[in-house]
Amino acid sequence: MKKKIRYSAERIGRVKVVKDFLPRPEELVFKESTVKITLNLSKSSINFFKDIAQKHGSQYQKVIRNLLDSYTSHYSQ
Repeated sequence: MKKKIRYSAERIGRVKVVKDFLPRPEELVFKESTVKITLNLSKSSINFFKDIAQKHGSQYQKVIRNLLDSYTSHYSQ
């Protein structure tokens, strides 16, 4: 079992809220034209994307592609 977290009534201090601009994993499944590349990723990252893709009936490459597209779209503006 995991160790339980104990909270206190202490002040946290200054907090900065960062807007979450990345889409939810369910929103990363759609079709678009592509260009083939070779890319080496960690096994844990690939397993993460494969799990998401399997849950939503898609391919993990499409999930990764859509994540990168969302990232570049956000920072290109």
